[in-house]
Amino acid sequence: MVADLPKIGLSMFEYSNTPSAQSGTQRSGHWENPYISQPLRARSEAQPAENQRNKMIRNISICLAFACLTVAPAFGQQDPQMTQWFNDLAAFNIGAAGEDDLTHVNAWYRNQWMGVNGAPVTTMINAHTNVDFIPGALGLQLYQDEIGQESNTMVKLGYAYHLPTLANGAHVGVGLNVSLFSKSFDANWIAVDGVANDPAIPDGNGSGTSTDVDFGVFMRKGNEYYAGLSMTHLAEVQLQSLNIVPTRHYYFMGGYNYPLSGDDLLLRSNVLAKTDLNATAVDVNVNVLWQDLVWGGLTWRPGDAVAPSAGIQYSMSKKEGITSSEQVFKLGASFDVTTSELSAYTPGTAEVFVSYAFKFITTPVENKYANPRFL
Repeated sequence: MVADLPKIGLSMFEYSNTPSAQSGTQRSGHWENPYISQPLRARSEAQPAENQRNKMIRNISICLAFACLTVAPAFGQQDPQMTQWFNDLAAFNIGAAGEDDLTHVNAWYRNQWMGVNGAPVTTMINAHTNVDFIPGALGLQLYQDEIGQESNTMVKLGYAYHLPTLANGAHVGVGLNVSLFSKSFDANWIAVDGVANDPAIPDGNGSGTSTDVDFGVFMRKGNEYYAGLSMTHLAEVQLQSLNIVPTRHYYFMGGYNYPLSGDDLLLRSNVLAKTDLNATAVDVNVNVLWQDLVWGGLTWRPGDAVAPSAGIQYSMSKKEGITSSEQVFKLGASFDVTTSELSAYTPGTAEVFVSYAFKFITTPVENKYANPRFL
């Protein structure tokens, strides 16, 4: 995640292993794409205004088509990026909450750009479950993101309403999140030409909060395919005490499963396109699940990384007397091998995913009475 601070020639990253750092001259800069890894270098010359206009027109056109496979400039990103997003679709589309009758608790830990001082470290927890007192499902999400001297925290409370089953057997969910976003930073800037030379750079610590809403629509047909469209930061409410406005983000996700060998081997494909209408990134994932137990695959993020991933899942059901239970455990790991110019400074990004889904049912004892006279 990248800060939205209006800074020029400024970075919250500091390199300790670059040639310039070793020679005593610190080189740092602000990279412009919030999704794609870019080298954090100072830009010695500003681009002509005509080139900037042309790039903006080109990038917006590509973003609207959700088909961008190249890097585009942008101003900032407030949403977390996870390679194993496909393990819990409800984390990125509230409409997918409560797809089944289990309660899901999922967690990610992501150490981005390992070896780079101040690089993003993100932790996210997402839980969702169907409830009895209202039709639909509730969701709760918490994520913490540290990047340089900036800290971002968000809490989301969501609700998903499940529409009646469609004629083709597909299920549709429509959901809404209410979020509380908090951002804070200290003034330990690393500037190329000095902080005092740029009035846009804050000279003191700062913090602010804002509330916002997310929206999502999700459809799934059994174990065949799914599709979803969601938006975050719909209201784009400015953070109090800070001149920062979270940018609205759009997500499109889709997937299809191909049985390769009956129920023993399943090929799963997943695509996630995300954009703020200034930059677009696409994650393409293909993985194979063997006997509902072990899976492995590859994710490609054009212009950024190639990420092999693997995991294990285990389901267990139990019934004793009047009680029954169903539990599912999942563990996944991935490593993003950086393919951009940033690969000269970092081997990549490590990510771990853990999930626990459960359902416990107690069947009431049914008392029956009989009169022997009527036996």
